[in-house]
Amino acid sequence: MDHQFEIVLLGLLVSVVGLLLLATWTHVPYPILLVLGGLGIGFVPGVPAVELEPDLVLLIFLPPLLYGASFFSSLRDLRANLRPISLLAVGLVLATMVSVALVAHVVIGLAWPVAFVLGAIVSPTDPVAATAIAARLGAPRRVVTIIEGESLINDGTALVAYRFALGAVLSGSFSLWMAGLQFVLSAIGGVAVGLAIGFVVAAIRRRLENPPVEITISLFTAYFAYLPAEAIGVSGVLAAVTVGIYLGWRAPQLIAPSTRIQAFSIWEILTFLLNTALFVLIGLQLRPLLDGLAGERPASLALYAVAVVAAVIVTRIVWVFLLTYLPRRLSPRLRERDPSPRWQSTLLVSWTGLRGAVSLAAALAVPETLTGGEPFPGRDLIIFLTFCVIVGTLVLQGLSLPPLIRALDLEDDDSEAREESEARLRAAEAAIDRIDELAGEDWVRGATADRLRGLYDYRRRRFANLIGESDGDGDGDGDGIDYEDRTGAFMRLRTELLQAERDTLVRMRNEHRISDEVLRRVQRDLDLEEARLEG
Repeated sequence: MDHQFEIVLLGLLVSVVGLLLLATWTHVPYPILLVLGGLGIGFVPGVPAVELEPDLVLLIFLPPLLYGASFFSSLRDLRANLRPISLLAVGLVLATMVSVALVAHVVIGLAWPVAFVLGAIVSPTDPVAATAIAARLGAPRRVVTIIEGESLINDGTALVAYRFALGAVLSGSFSLWMAGLQFVLSAIGGVAVGLAIGFVVAAIRRRLENPPVEITISLFTAYFAYLPAEAIGVSGVLAAVTVGIYLGWRAPQLIAPSTRIQAFSIWEILTFLLNTALFVLIGLQLRPLLDGLAGERPASLALYAVAVVAAVIVTRIVWVFLLTYLPRRLSPRLRERDPSPRWQSTLLVSWTGLRGAVSLAAALAVPETLTGGEPFPGRDLIIFLTFCVIVGTLVLQGLSLPPLIRALDLEDDDSEAREESEARLRAAEAAIDRIDELAGEDWVRGATADRLRGLYDYRRRRFANLIGESDGDGDGDGDGIDYEDRTGAFMRLRTELLQAERDTLVRMRNEHRISDEVLRRVQRDLDLEEARLEG
């Protein structure tokens, strides 16, 4: 291997780590810094031009990212917000495609079919960037759910629209009726494939007790759904999303606790690494793009970019506000069933239309020539404008999200915290009931049962106090006990004791009294015990 390439690769890896550290220290969302860093790295002398292979993005990166996001999403919240999610994932995608096509035809001069190709490419939001930023900034739970649900589904809508727009350019014909029918069949087929694969995978994993094999199946499941769906001509995106939601719902009954701990950690790392690679690769694309536009005037390119980015952003703002409030004004039943949200929440949803790697991959997948061998009209310009939309939305909207959330005084309510406290309370009550049922068994020692009953009774009192419940025996709000202070003191003491145990293990390892394998095994148990500390 060439030594210069090794040095360049080392420099790239060090730069990525530096950008991630900078994002941590500055509290700037890491996708933004990675894209901007990739832009700068691409122009460093000696760095080879990097061209992103579109098939790799759609095949290697997209399925696991969609599967991971859908697996950890809330089916209950998605159902509760199905209407706004559908309006964004389907309606807004089509509206954005039309508005961008109009701007591209009138301002830039692209032919209508080519303009619709550009509109379809930039219409879907990124499945990672917006939700990662909004969730980490403490946006309201419903806002995050809507943004997440939209980004999971709108890729499928956009890619179907993209295929038909591309087909219109290549063949010179277009049928709205056939496009609509194909969209419906593609969506239904994708969901069906996802459910079928989910059922089969669930049946297999239910019979397994081998963590490495289960985790491997988990990592491959997205491809098990995506690949056959694409092979038969239906939506692989919806197949990957559907199998993720299905298995995420079934996971508590399918996955053993030890496997779950390992699998969730692996998925967290894998998702982060895939996102890191994607956003850096997006930034590195600028140099090759500019090489293809050497004959264009910079002022014209800037005007085109501003016009398309503005069309994307303004269309979303108008659509979100219009479809949020107008139907409620016209329908009293809808207004009664789902009251109008605060304008601050609506504004936040309208401002989180960040674009990402799916749009760039679709742009790069535009063929270089038409069926007859002629160059595809405006291909380099389409790719350049797509890149500008991605960077423009990531930087402009992404950087402004933190101050916007603070200015709008939008904070998540405590409903999820209350649900968690109630869940822990009911679980503790169930444990106490089970102790009472088993107390008469020969294998249950009385002292052990009493000790565990005392532990769960304290836990029950603590969480009853948090949600304001009282059982009439002096516990709850009026028992005079500060459970949070007492729990904090217990957790601090337990943490100190666990650290003492870890220090002893390390000393024993250093003294060659135990092996590294024994150290890791015992240390893992201590780590799990600390992770379970809750009072």
